[in-house]
Amino acid sequence: MASIDLNSDLGENSADRVVGDDAAMLEIVTSANVSCGFHAGSPEGIRDTLAAAVRNGVVIGAHPSYRDYENFGRIDVEVDSATLQAHIEYQLGALEGLARSVGGTVGYVKPHGALYNTIARDERRAADVVAAIRAIDPRLVLLGLASGVVLDVAERAGLQVAAEAFADRSYLPDGRLVPRPQEGAVLHDPAAVAERMVRLASDGVIRAIDGTDIPVNAQSICVHGDSPGSVAMAAQTKRMLQDAGITISPFARPGAGV
Repeated sequence: MASIDLNSDLGENSADRVVGDDAAMLEIVTSANVSCGFHAGSPEGIRDTLAAAVRNGVVIGAHPSYRDYENFGRIDVEVDSATLQAHIEYQLGALEGLARSVGGTVGYVKPHGALYNTIARDERRAADVVAAIRAIDPRLVLLGLASGVVLDVAERAGLQVAAEAFADRSYLPDGRLVPRPQEGAVLHDPAAVAERMVRLASDGVIRAIDGTDIPVNAQSICVHGDSPGSVAMAAQTKRMLQDAGITISPFARPGAGV
């Protein structure tokens, strides 16, 4: 693999809940998944993050969620198709408007948290999210879990897609992420995280939690902005990828897809 994208979930800070250092992360990553307000963040904070992304030349992605601010969007929510589609359309429209206000454009969509994991396996809700993206802007690229159902649904609907791997999360042998409540689900050692991602970019494999190697074809790597030590992990991952001869570059271009 000659190049790979490095992304982070940002725009999630608010006065009563500060979870990450957006300014520092935006000096490292090539793509920013910016909260749309349903799971975290505030309008003014999200706008500030978007402006900083524009200043740093970082590609902006929309990071919509279930409407679940209390649980940070990490609890699965039962919602009918019409409601889910409307909620995603609302969030994409709001973020696109804020991005334009600071001279930016949204280039892709990466759903957040429980919704992200649900559409990796649930075709009905995957189709709802895809329908919302098509309704707002069919040029937007969908970023989803490598091997997730949503990527197939999106491609069949005519969307461009990109697959993602997680630097700071453990994997099950079937390619799904280890659930967050399970011990060992979230990784914290910058050197170990970086070594895993160099192997991913070079060989297309990740070591699963049971010790087996699983194939993962990904065009982007995520370091969660709210993880402890996330900036150090992102910086070391970028440095070690570059040392291994891997170019760090965005997978999407605003208004032009991949």
